[in-house]
Amino acid sequence: MASLKPSPFQASAPEESPSLAARLEAILYLKGQPLSLADLATHAQSDRDTVEVALMDLIADYSHRDTALEIVETESGYSLQLRPAFRELVQTLVPVDLGLAAQRTLALVALKGPLLQSELVEIRGSSTYQHIQDLLELGFISRRRPSQGRSYQVQVTERFYQYFQVDKLPDLDS
Repeated sequence: MASLKPSPFQASAPEESPSLAARLEAILYLKGQPLSLADLATHAQSDRDTVEVALMDLIADYSHRDTALEIVETESGYSLQLRPAFRELVQTLVPVDLGLAAQRTLALVALKGPLLQSELVEIRGSSTYQHIQDLLELGFISRRRPSQGRSYQVQVTERFYQYFQVDKLPDLDS
């Protein structure tokens, strides 16, 4: 008697299209950085108002779930991140190996940034090139080449703010 069991290589029945809220959740997870409502609408291929309603539903859903994740709104947009209660756990499970000299370079970028890489090297010395590479790999800084000039511009990233649990840095110019 022949087996009626489907082959794992046969096409399965088409799945239902995911809800807008599920798509927004996936977008926030995959992007890993804050996104504005306009950006979310573009990625979700939907209009801004519909995205806003679906996002509010998703935020409400997360607030009622027993989960380690939450969706928060920052000045930069909405992001999916770990609830504050779990940050200490992350730091013990995924400690950042960052030497004192690199920490000082990061502090300078955080407090005075965005800075030109050449300015950093002038202040901190030639070992700064390695610090910048390490900080880029850890995701604490980003760099881009301005349209004018040869030196990169360096600044802290959203990961810096999340990892060090900082919402805003002090304005030292005042």
